[in-house]
Amino acid sequence: MSSSKTNPTSSFLAPDTLMRVKQLELRAKMVVEGFMSGLHRSPYHGFSVEFTDYRQYSPGDDLRYLDWKLLARRDREYIKRFEDETNLRCYLLFDLSRSMGFGSLEYSKFEYARTMAASLAWFFNRQRDAVGLMTFAESVEALVPPRYRSGHLRRLMLTLETSTTGKSTDLGRPLEQIAQTVSKRSMVILISDLLTPIDNLKQKLGYLRARGHDVVLMRILDPAEINFDFSNASMFHDLETGQQLYVDPATVAADYKKRFEDHAESVASICQSSGIDYFLVRTDEPVEQGLINLVQNRAEKSGGQQIRQQNSAVAIAQSGGPA
Repeated sequence: MSSSKTNPTSSFLAPDTLMRVKQLELRAKMVVEGFMSGLHRSPYHGFSVEFTDYRQYSPGDDLRYLDWKLLARRDREYIKRFEDETNLRCYLLFDLSRSMGFGSLEYSKFEYARTMAASLAWFFNRQRDAVGLMTFAESVEALVPPRYRSGHLRRLMLTLETSTTGKSTDLGRPLEQIAQTVSKRSMVILISDLLTPIDNLKQKLGYLRARGHDVVLMRILDPAEINFDFSNASMFHDLETGQQLYVDPATVAADYKKRFEDHAESVASICQSSGIDYFLVRTDEPVEQGLINLVQNRAEKSGGQQIRQQNSAVAIAQSGGPA
């Protein structure tokens, strides 16, 4: 499980300001621009391309990647080779269940979550990655295969304009469909409030991991769901079942918080044991922060590999160049 990291920057928009922008595509563009600005000010500069080793220079090679220090030291011309991961395939799994329609702020979890999904799509598209989308509730509602081509991003945005349609959340079906249809190794980002029984969650997510997919879980929650800071007795409406129940918060708060914390700990434990990156995203936090956390987490995970690559490069330089 990844821990939350704070990297405040003046370029981040307050969520309530961002949600006033009506056009989802413009909203996503604003988020990514703020995110890129914040990322460039941090020690992390992305995770799409990583240095691997050297090869002999050939006429026509891009001189930007020539190791000038090695040339000056050994009079040898070598090009840094990179592991190009810009052909990443990413699936965004987006929860349309009615519980996502809850919001104690000026906007709902659904509005925040689809802004997050749109921003991720915009970011991956900007990196020339193939990004797709699956929306689901009790069953899969729509599936847009990963692509990187003209007009594809617009199609994703139009699909995300769909309103919450389902009642309850069934994670089993979309996860099974992804596992059955996706043969190439992909990144799978699940965006949901996870307000659903998680009895078989470990099995379903574990199956994706076993097939080599990189799984990320972004749990979207309203601060009122986390804190349960209601004070007045009132009628509570279950968005998924339609049931109405008169509740006195003073009498149920302790039990609610215990159940909520147990559920949250179970989700975190499942992710940790399955090697899944888990992020708790509050809807009162800037959307950009979620993207920053994701990239920082990726950079840290690849840190060990990068250190080994740097040590290899040093050894090559000291020996006078690759054999």
